[in-house]
Amino acid sequence: MAAVATEKTFDIPKKYKAIVYDKPGTISTKIEELETPEPGPGDVLVRLDTGKPYLGRVPFPTQVGQVGGHEGVGIVYKLGPGSENGRIKVGDRVGIKWIAYACGACAPCLEGRDGVCFNQKISGYYYPGTFQQFALAPANYVTPIPDALSSEDAAPMLCAGVTTYSALRKSDAKSGQWVVIAGAGGGLGHLAVQIAARGMALRVVGIDHGSKEELVKSCGAEVFIDITKFDDKTIAEEVKKATGGLGASAVIVCTASNKAYAQALDFLRFGGTLVCVGMPEGDFEPIAKSYPAMMVAMEHNIKGSAVGNQREALEVLDMAARGLVKTRLRIEKMEKLTEVFQEMSAGKMQGRVVLDLQ
Repeated sequence: MAAVATEKTFDIPKKYKAIVYDKPGTISTKIEELETPEPGPGDVLVRLDTGKPYLGRVPFPTQVGQVGGHEGVGIVYKLGPGSENGRIKVGDRVGIKWIAYACGACAPCLEGRDGVCFNQKISGYYYPGTFQQFALAPANYVTPIPDALSSEDAAPMLCAGVTTYSALRKSDAKSGQWVVIAGAGGGLGHLAVQIAARGMALRVVGIDHGSKEELVKSCGAEVFIDITKFDDKTIAEEVKKATGGLGASAVIVCTASNKAYAQALDFLRFGGTLVCVGMPEGDFEPIAKSYPAMMVAMEHNIKGSAVGNQREALEVLDMAARGLVKTRLRIEKMEKLTEVFQEMSAGKMQGRVVLDLQ
């Protein structure tokens, strides 16, 4: 007689630890105990193992008590009513992304651009994030994690990885063509270099501070340019020289710098594309040198790229599982988050930090 399969069950505590922003407008955080939520219709309850810090521009301050974090990986502990569709089961390891919820019905979603869903909910921003041991998430929008990929390596792929992969796809650069990655040694940039060079067979010029040359070249860049050694004119000449005199087919600006955008159009060849990813802090500024006459004469393109869609998330996780892309990271405890934010704010961080939420 065949054995009857039984569904996994887990002991779920009544309370758990979460990191909240206790002084909005600053980088101060503290750990609180919260009551474990019950998954509602269409939701799953995820016991998170890892989460990744983010410090960047948001349109409004977060509220007091907001749980931060926007990339997390963990195990599904419980299914809510209506989520028993077979796609996700109790015991599955899944990821919660920067966009925690997309409606699936608005104009962007219907075109496969759920990364800019009009009704999106962003993890850690007016919606509970991943700096907590338990989190609710829509069953139809969590991302399955490949068995070959560790949780700490998967977490950064769910925003930084899929964001840079999507930006490279939007650039329309073809294998064998040159792309420039501005901010190549940062959390986004070092993943962009690997995805471009190893996952998409593109030739990479990495631009960053000289202290990051070894990291950028080890990620696959053929050429590294130290941003501190050139002015706007000579750095463009250096890019043209590295790319056979024509310029790059695409520039992906991963750094949050208006100066990087001002330089970028001069790096492009005829028909090239500038993809905007990094968002500078402070007052909004237009992209310098985006003169209509030059844009027309050179047939340049400028595209914005917020984050990737569900399919792109699965594809970049597969790249990571195959060893093509690996985040340079270190693991810190929950209690260290404020210190991590201080390091990020000072611009001293290379690669990524992943929080251990155990």
